[in-house]
Order: sequence, then C-alpha cells, then structure tokens
Amino acid sequence: MVPRWDPEAAKRLQTAAIELFLELGYENVTVTQIAERAGLTRRTFSRYFADKRDVLFAGSDQLPPALAAAVLAADPEVPPYPALVSALASVSAELADRVAPLAAQRRAVVAKSPELQERGRTKFADVAHALAGALVKRGVDAGNARLLASVGVAIFQSGFDRWVDDQDAASLPMRISEAAEQLSSAVRTNAQRTIGEKA
Repeated sequence: MVPRWDPEAAKRLQTAAIELFLELGYENVTVTQIAERAGLTRRTFSRYFADKRDVLFAGSDQLPPALAAAVLAADPEVPPYPALVSALASVSAELADRVAPLAAQRRAVVAKSPELQERGRTKFADVAHALAGALVKRGVDAGNARLLASVGVAIFQSGFDRWVDDQDAASLPMRISEAAEQLSSAVRTNAQRTIGEKA
C-alpha cells in the first residue's frame, strides 16, 4: 500500500505549482495543470493538498502551536520579550529547512495575489493569537501579551524577508535575532533621545 504522504510527490507538486503560478498567474492555474506538470494525477494531488492554495500554505497550521510551545518551554526566569525572541529563532530553524528551496518563488507568487496575501494575514493573526496565549500562561497580562505577540510577528516577518533575500548570507534564526536586536536598538535610541529632549 502506498503511504499517504510521499515527500517526493509532494515536492514535485509544489515545484510544478509554483512554476505555473509564476508563468501564468495564480488565478489562472488549475489543479489539473499542476498535476500534469508534475507528471501525476489530479487524484494524487488531492491526496496531499486540499486545493491549489494549500500548496503554498501546507503545514502553516503547525506554526502557531509550535511557537506557543516554544514560548512555554523557555526558562520561567527569562523575561517575556527574550523568551519570545528565543522561541521565534528556535522554531524558525526547522521551518527554514522545509521552505528554503522555494521560499523566494513562493513570496513572489503571494505578492501578486490579493487572495494569497489575505491568507497570509490570517496565518499571522493565528500566530499572534497563539503567542499571546502562551505569554499569558507565563504570567504576562493580556494587553501586554497581545502587544508583544504583534511585535513578535513583525520580527518574524522582517527576519524571514531578509533571509529570503539572501539565504546564503545568514540563517533564518540569525536574521530573526538581528531583526529583534534592531528593534531593541531603535527603542533604546528613541528613549534616550526623548530623555535628552526633556532634560
């Protein structure tokens, strides 16, 4: 009996889909075309993906719980913000291994489709909700937890974009750490300037 999930078949379908999306536009591509380009059947496509959008977002539902678990796993003595940044970096290492080969092409496809952009916003809203919930469990009040979660999403997106731009220059966890440090530095600089103006 053939296993339900064959990584090579899934990879062929993803590669074929993104090639077609870039050539013809996401809205103009059908599941049948994707399957034919991959040398597989439509039935095989349906075994791995719910629809053509799922090709681009497959596995994204695993990101919110993975990040929440990483936040909760951080040392209880670590303050909320460092715990959040550490969680983003640790989970991103595994994510990078999975998405690296087609990351730039996938981003280009999403950038041209309002439907896919909306799906991306929904995905990150789920991430923010999961992060906020985990922070509350660590003792952060709900308002601050939501704020920190939104900051975490911004850091993740910034780091991810930098990594996609040049994957050979630095790892995704490093790019996320850089984005977090840049934000911290900007906050410190602004605070110092404000204090100086009031003095």
